[in-house]
Amino acid sequence: MTSRCERIESRECTVAHLLAPWWNEAMSSLHAGTASWSSEPGSGRGRSHGTSSREAFDRWFRYPAGFASDYVELLLDRLDLTDGTVIDCFAGSGVTGTAARSRGLSFAGIEAHPAVAELATLKLAPTATGQQVRALASELATKVRGGTGTRAKAGANIGDTEPDLVRRSFSQETLASLIALRDPIKQRIDEPAALYAKWALLATLRDVASVKVGWPYQRPGVARQPRHRDPVARFETRANLMADDLEATAGSPTPSKKISAQVIVGDSSDPAAWSQMTERGVACVASPPYLNNFDYADATRLELFFWGDVSTWGDMCREVRADMLTATTQQSSVGAKETALKELRGRSSDSVGPVSEIVALVDRMVETRLKREKRSKEYDQVAPAYFLSIWDILENLYRQLREDATALWLIGDSAPYGVYIDTPRIIGELAEIVGFSMMDDVRLRERGNRWGQNADRHKVPLTERLIVLTKPG
Repeated sequence: MTSRCERIESRECTVAHLLAPWWNEAMSSLHAGTASWSSEPGSGRGRSHGTSSREAFDRWFRYPAGFASDYVELLLDRLDLTDGTVIDCFAGSGVTGTAARSRGLSFAGIEAHPAVAELATLKLAPTATGQQVRALASELATKVRGGTGTRAKAGANIGDTEPDLVRRSFSQETLASLIALRDPIKQRIDEPAALYAKWALLATLRDVASVKVGWPYQRPGVARQPRHRDPVARFETRANLMADDLEATAGSPTPSKKISAQVIVGDSSDPAAWSQMTERGVACVASPPYLNNFDYADATRLELFFWGDVSTWGDMCREVRADMLTATTQQSSVGAKETALKELRGRSSDSVGPVSEIVALVDRMVETRLKREKRSKEYDQVAPAYFLSIWDILENLYRQLREDATALWLIGDSAPYGVYIDTPRIIGELAEIVGFSMMDDVRLRERGNRWGQNADRHKVPLTERLIVLTKPG
């Protein structure tokens, strides 16, 4: 039987042959300064946390480890789509959606983080004009500066009402101003511009914090100088940036065809979430969470606690993290691991396929972990649930895509305890079980070098890759 690798190599013109020149040319243009934000490395190649702090819509809130918008745009341009719906089953803050819209394409996305899904919806299905956002932000800022904002004199009383993380992250004066902005926004949350004011305020928090609250860890015990000292001015600046982007989109030429945008809050491994999609997709451009123990819910803990969406760690686990793809040890358990392994074995009788490889990897990780210190994280509990969910997501995506559609997934490999997991290849093989054709696996860049000084870290070289799937016609 011909292997998948042999089938790929036998093609006269693989996707890699097509992508490599295009990629190199695109990168040359970006680094030559022709990109919109040439002062920041593009396409995720060195860009901190993926999303841009300057690009339109990205700059509303830098969701950690997000998809780089210029790279999404490059992928969409390479697909050369003229109409139809682009799907992202890990929609995040809507980066794929805004890139699709700018190219006259409709969008349908699924995002498990409810707050981040709200942000994506505000970008893609606006509820207010730029003028309304500016007006509300100006009104709120004026009241706080004049001392008439709600709880403007909160002072020492703050400690009685705010979560510990919030109290420790700001000076008393700064926190009083933030609360004076927050409370009236909450009171007026049904107004068209209020949710935009909410996100302008949430995006301000890390700008004015007096402790280290960078991604992905909040460290309220480590002091730092705030990047911006005036929280009210920073809030108003952020609101005006959002208004600029809304106005630029509203002022663009009206396309001759109808463009729709939909963000579904839910679990992309659950068919119920997909049943809410109104259109089938002509393509999928997505970046699944990597198998690297990054906790997307915990990364937004400061914002969730400040706004009052949750007040305890348990609340966050139940209300925010529950539907997320299992990619961290915080989500795992021995019972869930065994259930996932049983389900994986039950789905496949192939003794040499991806399922058997996943089982073997888990066994190697258990063996390696037991040889290490007792407090090693249980990565072996994460992998089975991760790949089982990916399998479910691929099945749902296959059903939702049109024939001849292409799915482009940006994904990295990993090496917990130094046990190498070729995540992109395993995902590609699961995709073939579902019915996709695995057209290519393109190596884009090395990754993980930022942790090279950590003596406890493994020395396995890691990469970021693009896997290319097609649904046969």
